[in-house]
Amino acid sequence: MEQQPTNLSVDQYVKMNGWGVDADPKNRPYWPIHKTQTDTGAHWIKPEKQKIDREILKSNEMPRITAVFGTSVAPRGLSGIIRRIAYRYSENQYRHWLPLLLADRIDMIEGLLEDLMHGHVPNIFKEMGFGATKKYDKKLYYKRVAATAAAVAVPTLILYLLLRDKKARKESHVEV
Repeated sequence: MEQQPTNLSVDQYVKMNGWGVDADPKNRPYWPIHKTQTDTGAHWIKPEKQKIDREILKSNEMPRITAVFGTSVAPRGLSGIIRRIAYRYSENQYRHWLPLLLADRIDMIEGLLEDLMHGHVPNIFKEMGFGATKKYDKKLYYKRVAATAAAVAVPTLILYLLLRDKKARKESHVEV
């Protein structure tokens, strides 16, 4: 039976066993050490909220966005659509994590296409670490070279054969 996404209120979180155990400084495991450090250098008791200047995807299990969050991958394009769908589901479901993995792969392809559209041809071999692999793990390097050659050669050969057969069929139907 699948679990539906949770949309609990803050009051309901307080009732959860273990939720917010670090809210009271006396419950923190490092509190004795913390007592000896009177001046931590921090200018705040609670961190300031990070400014939200773009769409942020958050877990549906959290009542609000945390004070600090990552913005390295802003949702955009097809990968953004997939991420938005993934965040509808609870983090304990494959329907949350597998789409996020797919979205990462699609985002990589979108980035490559964006680079090409801006006239930048990326050095894929260097970015994938082929030079270091060749230097430190020759066996793996040659496996990767063979796999890359096959990944390029097989579709190219199939496309060539399909186009050649199509051309041959067209020429055989030409009437004199």
